[in-house]
Amino acid sequence: MQIRLRLLIAFIFTQLTFAQNLSEQAQISVLTIGPGTSLNDAFGHSLFRIQDPTTRLDITYDYGRFPFDEPGFYLNFARGKLNYSIGKSNYHDIKDFYMWQNRSIDEQVLNLTLNEKQTLYHYLINNYKPKNRNYLYDFFYDNCATKIKDVLQISVTKKITFHEPDNFEPKSWRTLIQENLNYNSWGSVGIDIALGSVIDQTAKAEGYMFLPKYIHTFFGLATINASEKLVEKESTVYEHQPIADKSLFITSPLFILSILAIIILFITYRDYSQQKRSHYLDVIIFLLSGFIGIFLLLLWFATDHTATAQNYNLLWAFPLNLILIWKLKQPKNWIIKFLKFLVIMMCLLVFHWVVGIQVFAPALIPLLLALAIRYVYLTRYFKSQI
Repeated sequence: MQIRLRLLIAFIFTQLTFAQNLSEQAQISVLTIGPGTSLNDAFGHSLFRIQDPTTRLDITYDYGRFPFDEPGFYLNFARGKLNYSIGKSNYHDIKDFYMWQNRSIDEQVLNLTLNEKQTLYHYLINNYKPKNRNYLYDFFYDNCATKIKDVLQISVTKKITFHEPDNFEPKSWRTLIQENLNYNSWGSVGIDIALGSVIDQTAKAEGYMFLPKYIHTFFGLATINASEKLVEKESTVYEHQPIADKSLFITSPLFILSILAIIILFITYRDYSQQKRSHYLDVIIFLLSGFIGIFLLLLWFATDHTATAQNYNLLWAFPLNLILIWKLKQPKNWIIKFLKFLVIMMCLLVFHWVVGIQVFAPALIPLLLALAIRYVYLTRYFKSQI
């Protein structure tokens, strides 16, 4: 009985060892998935594919798994302490899923030696173990795309050089993000409001690879030891099929914010004509702008997000606006000075935008103009009441 048990253990161990060793026919490739329809899918996805016809192995590993059902998920996301993890899937399941989502699939077979393939494969196997699986997510520096580059560089001892495309143009981090978004979408506006001026700095060429499509671009041009190509061959597994845009302009940020701006301007004109002040409008303006300002401050100072620092949206969403809610009933000199300060802040916002310190959401322009005009009117109104 003991002999049989030992033989069984030895057989299982041999099979597991064999399953983790690749044959000469094995290949490792990088899959680049095109953008999807939701904001979460707008930037695409990257995966490793390990294929070995000898052992009938065909699996993928990716670093884009995040646990929605984890306790405190949304709080951790807001604080910048969200753990992502590596995932493992059957290749055909992954291919069918993204084809069903109508997202393009491009494959780049890597030019690696058998030893390098084996090293990379073993690294992924070890990384997939529960104790090693999680990593602290960062949108720019540690995500599903950057992990592909980092894991490859860890596994391959040869020097990999990433070359710039012939038509390469230096771009800011914000521009790279917005290339994947419709500027007149709530996702685009939300990103422009939440992320600070640090993302308006020009990204280095290798920094572009926080986006899957640039992983595909730079991998295609990369060389090993300055002579061999990193990518052996490329192919398109599935090409995205064009579909009609079903979004409605009347639900877009530009339309809704323009309507709000028109309402503010109409009420301000009516107040000017009647020499009065609509108190309820000012309460709404200072309440909303104040709370947005507090939220932006918390993103800047109370979280680990690297991209929310130095956010000059605080020039229009000023946290201290909340103080005015209870002080607007009686005209005072300090209120007039405060309102003049808000107008100056609006001018500074334009200055920051023009010189390129920070780019703001274009859909905000009608609302910001209306707020500036309202502040000027309130300044003159309170002056007349003293």
